[in-house]
Amino acid sequence: MTRRILFLGGTGTISAACVRRAVARGDEVTVVNRGTGRRVLPPEVRSLTADLRDPDAVRAALGSEGFDVVLQFLAFTPEHVRSDLELFDGRVGQYVFVSSASAYQKPPLRLPVTESTPLRNPFWQYSRDKIACEDLLVEAYRDRGFPVTVVRPSHTYDEQLLPTLGGWTDIARMRAGRPVIVHGDGTSLWTITHSDDVAVAIVGLAGHPDAVGEAFTVTGDHAPSWNRIYGWLADAAGVPSPDLVHVASETIAAFAPELGPTLLGDKAHSMIFDNTKVSTLVPEFTTTITFDEGARQIVAFYDADPARLRTDADRDALFDRIAAHARSAG
Repeated sequence: MTRRILFLGGTGTISAACVRRAVARGDEVTVVNRGTGRRVLPPEVRSLTADLRDPDAVRAALGSEGFDVVLQFLAFTPEHVRSDLELFDGRVGQYVFVSSASAYQKPPLRLPVTESTPLRNPFWQYSRDKIACEDLLVEAYRDRGFPVTVVRPSHTYDEQLLPTLGGWTDIARMRAGRPVIVHGDGTSLWTITHSDDVAVAIVGLAGHPDAVGEAFTVTGDHAPSWNRIYGWLADAAGVPSPDLVHVASETIAAFAPELGPTLLGDKAHSMIFDNTKVSTLVPEFTTTITFDEGARQIVAFYDADPARLRTDADRDALFDRIAAHARSAG
């Protein structure tokens, strides 16, 4: 059955993959964003231009249209959700809110994480804001039946998104034989999922009647160590023996406070998830792309265009300072 789906966003790491998946399934897809995304939309997509932070502009772009499903990828604060509730209440069959698995309790008391794991992250404001968004939507569902579904992806990537602290700067450092900083001892397990796989689950939940009023972990089951993640990237980059320097997350956060929330509030911990709930409704959801393949896709994408091979001078200098400190302390 063809569904009328509205994507709020549509050109991000996860949302672009979901747009492609929905188009491939034969859905009628409309995308609303500012028109500045780096990922190209399929030609079948109807694209409307509006700033999602301007509710009046979004209302003008959509007119009186209704949709079977609205997929919201760009709501990060309760104010964003309140605007959506005002705009879509009574005119949508299902509202899918893309939250974050970082909202789950940190540090985790037990693994694997399930949907019943408490939502609490004292380290990262981003995660606390996502929790507050969920609270508003659950209240709207309970009070007046607003048809919300919450999905919680974890670390999702595509060929454009490197998962490391320095992004492409880390690959450039590997190739130059310079030290690359890895948080902790590199042995913690980290669930990392390709956006094409996550899209199977999210688009599969879109329009599913049993998904309304429910929350789903959507993370896949591929959880290599950080040492393997960096090692696979080094292999893809043609570096047989990268110089990996392991540094405590707390030390990295002391040198670079902007990295603290994502490290202490997420990446510093082993994170393994139980996807049974989503797989029950979307049995085709599974991990088909592991990160050894993903690393090759990433490096090939960047190497294909010299303009993409940009490094961050500030982050580069920071890593030199951290590496020097670690080695002098060791």
